[in-house]
This record gives sequence, structure tokens and C-alpha cells, in this order.
Amino acid sequence: MTMPATGLVVEDLPDARAWLRDALEHAFPGIRVAEAGSLAEARAACANEVPGIALIDLGLPDGSGIDLITEFRLRNRNVVTVVTTIFDDDHHLFGALRAGADGYVLKDQSRDDLVTMLARIHAGHPPLSPSIARKLLHVFQQPPNLVAPDDLALTTREREVLTLIAKGYTVARVAEMLGITRNTTAGYVKVIYRKLDISSRAEATLEATRHGLIGPDAS
Repeated sequence: MTMPATGLVVEDLPDARAWLRDALEHAFPGIRVAEAGSLAEARAACANEVPGIALIDLGLPDGSGIDLITEFRLRNRNVVTVVTTIFDDDHHLFGALRAGADGYVLKDQSRDDLVTMLARIHAGHPPLSPSIARKLLHVFQQPPNLVAPDDLALTTREREVLTLIAKGYTVARVAEMLGITRNTTAGYVKVIYRKLDISSRAEATLEATRHGLIGPDAS
């Protein structure tokens, strides 16, 4: 990655926004940084010029920063998108990574640590908070589950629901696709989570992948 000439900070809290801007300016001397406090302001800021790097909060007044990450991926894949958030749970982390985020940094970092993480991007080092890196290692160091789909303790309909949920469809959309009610679909999701001993959509995606329901080897 070349040094970015322009940056964007998307953060609704003024103090946090100033802190993130300061980190960007120290990581990339001479960078021009725009600021936005919402998705709408971020979209307006990018109307004429797409930034080289964007620091994006997830909990914004008018929606999720994940939506903005997705839009950047569709509009210009060269934008480096780094999540800057307080959320360290699987749902937000894996949702952001699936959308195409290039990094995930928690706001409990010191300014100097954040500057170092950002400055190393051009050398190919993804900016990840240590706890996030450990979480990712833990997930992918789990022993592979070699159980075949037919050996899952799920009914045919439960496997259908799991597959669609793992592919990112909402409960409402799954209900529509399967021709069942939303409440019935939500009930299936609860049963699936209980049977597989999981508690998040990210874990459901991992289980579906491990059992061959989604991914390149899925039939």
C-alpha cells in the first residue's frame, strides 16, 4: 500500500473524533483528513473524493459503520477501512471482517500504539488490537470438525435455516425464502443455537463452514 494522501474519520463523539484524527495525522504526515459524525456526513464527504484510508466507528447515530465499509468495497476496493470501536464481541468483529474491513482496533489503545498500528499498514501489517488478534487466533486454532452434514443433530429444515443464516440473510429474509413465518424462523434459530452450543451468527457461520453447508466444498 502507498502512503494515503487523504483520510476520513467517521465517529460521532467529538473527543474521540479528534483523537483519531490526531493519530492519522501522526501516522501519515501531510495527510488531509476529513471528519464525519454520521453515515450521512461520511457519504457526503466522499461524494467528490474517496479517501485512501477511513477510520470507521460501528455505532453511529444513523446506522452501522459496517454499511459504510460495504459501500467502500463496492465503490473502490483500494480504500483501507479500519474499524475503531468499543465492541469486541464476535457479532461486530466478524460482521465487519465479512464486510471487508482491513483492520479492527479497539478504542482502549493508547494514541502511540494506534499511530504505530496505522503507520505499519503500508508495510502490509493489518491493524488489529492485541485482544482481537488473540480472538481470531483462538477461532481458527480450534480443531476442525469433521462431522458430515448428515451427521449433524439437525433436521433438514434446521440445516436449511442454518445455511441461510450463515450466508448472511436476515431472519425475515430466511422466512420469506422458506415460506414460513418470521416467528417460526426465529424458533428454528434458537433450536439450532442450542443444539450446536453457539450464541452468535459468527459462530453459526463457522459451524456451517466446518460441516460443509457453505463454502467451496458445499454441495
